[in-house]
Amino acid sequence: MRIAVIGAGSMGSIYAALLSEAGHEVWAVDPNTQHLEAIRNEGLILYGPSGEAAAYRRILTASDPEAIEGTVDLIVLATKSNHVQAAVSTLGPIIDSTTTLIAMQNGLGAGERVEAALPADAAQPRIVLGVAQGFGAAMRGPGSVTYANMNLLRFGEPFGGESAPISNIAKLWSEAGFRAEALADIRQLIWEKFICNVTLSGPCTIFGTTVGELQAVPERWHIALACGLEAYRIGLAQGIDFTFEDAEEHITSFAHKVADAKPSMLQDHEARRPSEIDVINGRVAVEASKCGLSSPWNTTVSAIVRAREAGF
Repeated sequence: MRIAVIGAGSMGSIYAALLSEAGHEVWAVDPNTQHLEAIRNEGLILYGPSGEAAAYRRILTASDPEAIEGTVDLIVLATKSNHVQAAVSTLGPIIDSTTTLIAMQNGLGAGERVEAALPADAAQPRIVLGVAQGFGAAMRGPGSVTYANMNLLRFGEPFGGESAPISNIAKLWSEAGFRAEALADIRQLIWEKFICNVTLSGPCTIFGTTVGELQAVPERWHIALACGLEAYRIGLAQGIDFTFEDAEEHITSFAHKVADAKPSMLQDHEARRPSEIDVINGRVAVEASKCGLSSPWNTTVSAIVRAREAGF
């Protein structure tokens, strides 16, 4: 299968590494030429939970989709949400009517953003939603990525329901070494990840901590939990059928699993880059307005994050 991974940051690099090792023709597409050059010269180096390193040397690289000759069977869109518009607008040359595009962005509304950004004069791909949770991945440097866990990937149709194509996608990723599942209700899972992201992303960023360091200070963890529980209540008001009854226990358990991780939002701020605040903590206010609720905790955290970004 011909696969293009658009966005070869920490998660995109992991996708490209394992899918290429499974025998697929995989292109890592990213404007970071230093990262791509390191992959070409030395392979992509992944450091696992115990610190062991593995090199993946079968990945093809391109700084622009136009460098890929012909169309691809699968596009894995692994960019940050604030780069979706720019990335998707360049995909026309590699898409045909049989192409599937998996949107792997954090936050809510990924499918809608992709659909809105697709070139009007290009073939329209099948859009699938993907959720990656608990990897704790980060860039170490050009050509080098570390991850804390090899956790689950889940895939589903944007509007729910079971389908053979979704099952086949999950099988493809499972055969590449990922733990992958097809879900009939991906929206439920997206919301479950969303409340964890809301808990950890903004608060870790404003306090400059890893997840474990955030939990270690009760006053800070109180703020983080308040953000997550606020989003949880809004999800309930929208009819989301969460798989758990105790949201605080769910969030706390997840945070313990990624205690050493730095959320990507904090990594962005450390590099003085704009973050995904608008689709994580900032999105809570949008969802609250749909059901007549307020979101003071997330609105405050979002304001602090945006104020810092204004100085970048």
